[in-house]
Amino acid sequence: MEGYRSCRLCEWQCGVDRLQGETGVCRVGQAEVAATMCSASLRSYIVTLAGCCYRCLHCNAYRISQYPDPGWYYAGYVPPAVLVADAKERITAFEGPSIHTISFTGGDPIIHLPPYIREVACEVDRQELGCGIGLSTGGFATQETMAETVRFCDVITLEIKAYSDGLHRALTGAPVAPVLRNAEYLVHEGREKIRVLRTVVIPGMTDGEVVAIAEFIASLDATVPYRLIGFRPNNVLYYHPPGPSRDEMERLCEMCREAGLSDVAWSGYYPESVPDEVAIEAARLRDAYGGDDAAALTAGYAAVTGCPTHPPELRHLPAA
Repeated sequence: MEGYRSCRLCEWQCGVDRLQGETGVCRVGQAEVAATMCSASLRSYIVTLAGCCYRCLHCNAYRISQYPDPGWYYAGYVPPAVLVADAKERITAFEGPSIHTISFTGGDPIIHLPPYIREVACEVDRQELGCGIGLSTGGFATQETMAETVRFCDVITLEIKAYSDGLHRALTGAPVAPVLRNAEYLVHEGREKIRVLRTVVIPGMTDGEVVAIAEFIASLDATVPYRLIGFRPNNVLYYHPPGPSRDEMERLCEMCREAGLSDVAWSGYYPESVPDEVAIEAARLRDAYGGDDAAALTAGYAAVTGCPTHPPELRHLPAA
């Protein structure tokens, strides 16, 4: 646990003793597990750790990243041996695609890299789990922490939230220079470990930064995969105008290709109309709701999330 005693894992370099209850910018001591799950799409066992070195206005996991301020409580500290044993049991029972990595997210797990994530990696080997280590980060690590990340992580995702320093500071509370430095280091020293570099597209904010970020990445290696993520109103930006349209995401991807990148894609956008899958379910359920279009549309959204019963029956309520 020496990495916590005079903590300089991120570029704030607070120097606090997190084992003795001192807190720096991230506000957390030892690693605390907020959630775990098997992800079929990522073929990974996801471990979400509480705490972050940023204060992102748009964070969709702010109850986790800003822990303990929001007042939510999670599993707390889980010893690495216990975490890996539980992962092994759940991965064995998982009926989806084979799991290749234990991947850490948050918040930002960079503030727990050594010692916690490194100790988990040792336990993965000791318990012969046969998984690599993945990590998703906003890139605000010190040079030493970034080097450690590249040394023992097998899959790395790095998010460049903005390119200009002013916008990065306004959005996250932190300067952008360490992030760009670490992105460059990752491309040069760990290119084969990069899953993606990514940016959340926020209309009126980061949408104007995307091309500059693409040009920066292309100057390092034009083949690095770059992913644009559509903004969903959340946290402080809950009332910000809706996220980008499909056409806007397509346009930005094309501009990134024109900037020199060969592997660009997007996911998530703010639909300008009812999603097709919802409309199909609403039409299917219309008769079940007596021809009530509003009820059928509402039920359509419930149906696409897996709700099996329409109309729903509240059987636990006493009869009138």
